[in-house]
Amino acid sequence: MATRTTRRLTTARAISEAIAQEMERDPKVFVMGEDVGVYGGIFGATGGLGEKFGRERVMDTPISETAFIGAAIGAALEGMRPVVELMFVDFFGVAMDQIYNQLAKITYMSGGRLKVPVVLTTAMGGGYSDAAQHSQTLCGLFAHLPGLKIVIPSTPYDAKGLMISAIRDDNPVMYFMHKGVMGLGWMTPLAGATGPVPEEPYTIPFGQADVKRLGRDVTIATVGLMVHRALAAATALAGEGIEAEVVDLRTLVPLDRQTLVDSVRKTRRLLVVDEDYRSYGMSGEIAAVVTEETFRDLAGPVRRLATPDVPIPYSRPLEQFVLPDADKIAAAVRLMLN
Repeated sequence: MATRTTRRLTTARAISEAIAQEMERDPKVFVMGEDVGVYGGIFGATGGLGEKFGRERVMDTPISETAFIGAAIGAALEGMRPVVELMFVDFFGVAMDQIYNQLAKITYMSGGRLKVPVVLTTAMGGGYSDAAQHSQTLCGLFAHLPGLKIVIPSTPYDAKGLMISAIRDDNPVMYFMHKGVMGLGWMTPLAGATGPVPEEPYTIPFGQADVKRLGRDVTIATVGLMVHRALAAATALAGEGIEAEVVDLRTLVPLDRQTLVDSVRKTRRLLVVDEDYRSYGMSGEIAAVVTEETFRDLAGPVRRLATPDVPIPYSRPLEQFVLPDADKIAAAVRLMLN
């Protein structure tokens, strides 16, 4: 009997394949953004699409985020399903009105009569000395505003399934791609950036977290690249007899509260790890949600490990100092248990 093998793709290739399959399935799907066509996306998320579908469906735009995000919103209102790339999430400021006041609010302000099926992809994260204007995470900033779904894949498998779900969703979706998990040759290698991905299309429901590792002593909840850092920390801790459960949230909006609560009720401890800034962000929200539901079950206070409230430094030693990593995660867990 033949054994079925699953191909291994990088996260970038998995995203590109998901978009291609949806473009083949639905002629209303198209792609637009800076360098998404000929170049294939600066982080590889649209690689090969321009050659396959042509310039009418994969459009390189001028450097004018307000204009092309606004055009995507207009196209969606007319029945199209655009996938539009904001090259770095740090650039959101020049298109803030289009994202916060138009994309997120039109469905509500129309009483539900208008659909805005836009997938706004954007790259996030530091770790490669690109300094304060190209290295932020900022997921919590957009999760704070009602009207946007927030998706953050950590693996190639999740990336493909979540992208297909995003394109098929009738609501606006912000799809955050951490540069560190894309599998790019010019970045620091990450084993988990390449993984098994089925060839056929599939979806992953929003609001469904994934327990990437089972444990009994502490829950580590996180997203994106920090999932891999948490798994590395859990492996190190296991050698000391500490079993950490790693919960990959996968989406912040909607948030899978039940999986979080169930995990923490089992382990009785929670560490939230976030590459975003510590104050007023995802780490605080997750801590509050879990504390409200599990306060009497906790063996100690919920702890947070996040980037300090400082601009991301250009200097590599300083950048490594401020960003969470496996060693810092393991140290935080030891502190909680001791």
